[in-house]
Amino acid sequence: MKRFEGLRVVLTGAGSGIGRATAVRLVAEGAAVFAVDVSGGGLAATAAEVAGSGRIVTRVADVGDEGAVVDAVRAAVAELGGVDVLVNVAGIHRTTPIERLTVDDLNQLFTVNTVGTALFCREVLPHLPDGTGVIVNVASSAAAHGNPFMTAYAASKGAVLAFSLSLAAEVAHRGIRVVPVSPGTVRTPLVGPHVLPPDLDASYYARIRPPFGAADPEQIAAAIAFAASTDGSYLTGAEVRVDGGSHL
Repeated sequence: MKRFEGLRVVLTGAGSGIGRATAVRLVAEGAAVFAVDVSGGGLAATAAEVAGSGRIVTRVADVGDEGAVVDAVRAAVAELGGVDVLVNVAGIHRTTPIERLTVDDLNQLFTVNTVGTALFCREVLPHLPDGTGVIVNVASSAAAHGNPFMTAYAASKGAVLAFSLSLAAEVAHRGIRVVPVSPGTVRTPLVGPHVLPPDLDASYYARIRPPFGAADPEQIAAAIAFAASTDGSYLTGAEVRVDGGSHL
């Protein structure tokens, strides 16, 4: 498929996991991708993976740094000649019991997950074309379902979900779609290092184990690509939950 032929995409979190898989998918479908991540090494690996398949431009930036976001979007518009689609994947994860939760934990999670998403939306929106522009924000199934030891993470992703639904209503008059995509458990570096500490009871998670197992990043990327493409042209302001049946 070449659903993104001629389209210009700004993609955050492109250096690993879902973001890298999304970059690979969109480039393969014809998009020119401006890939943003805090990790230069991760971006280099992503660029190497798509080498010869299409156009990708990389930019090292911290999504929680307002000045860096402003500069990155300005650079994207200059490099690509405009922006048609924004995909916000960048995020961090924490598993912390409430009694150990710190203000630093809260600030980090909300700055990257929520503020970073909001800043990129604010800066890219003036460049999106009326009638065809699309924003896809990656939230989490934790945004709407209880997950012990993830209070702060779930709250930050719940904010992404609420922000996306309200933004969809705000920009609907321009014909711009906003779609929050909520993955469940995914095999990515984001989750891998943050397994529950050995002193915590993991029995709850055993009860909500997805019947189809954890997702590969490519499966989430496929859902993002659908939401951002013309195949999803009647989809806006509604959560797309991709969790393998975790909460059936």
